[in-house]
Amino acid sequence: MSRMLAGAIGDGAFKVVLGAAFAVGSAWLDDLFGVEAWLILIAGAALLIGGGIEVVYVRRRPMATCLRLMIAYDIGWAVASAVALVVAWQGGTAGGEIGVAYLLVAPLALAALLVGAAADVRPPATDVRLPTADAQPPTTGLQPPATDVRPSARDTSAA
Repeated sequence: MSRMLAGAIGDGAFKVVLGAAFAVGSAWLDDLFGVEAWLILIAGAALLIGGGIEVVYVRRRPMATCLRLMIAYDIGWAVASAVALVVAWQGGTAGGEIGVAYLLVAPLALAALLVGAAADVRPPATDVRLPTADAQPPTTGLQPPATDVRPSARDTSAA
């Protein structure tokens, strides 16, 4: 298993663990985030689903595509967290809602992209080239087999 694959699986596993922690601790986290416990519970379920799908589908996708999706997800998480912190520092009450809303929507969007794109994965190209209409047959240096038929001698008689 490559380090990239292990990291991608770890990313999905982290979402699963975080989702389980949100689901189990939703009653305690509601005061911390300033949102209702049911919203944290649903966000935990979304993280569980999204992380589980990521763990399963990461092997079915090209690693470059998985990395792009994970980087986009993590950038979104960082931006949503920064916005939530700024709102909270300025005395607003929507900081927790912004953070939890991102954790509710983004894992499901990532999972949908992974599942939808997994159906589009094609097998790798091969070195075999299909003939085209203007293609010439390959030259192999082989001669056609000899036959016992000799060309007839030229008729030189005058008719």
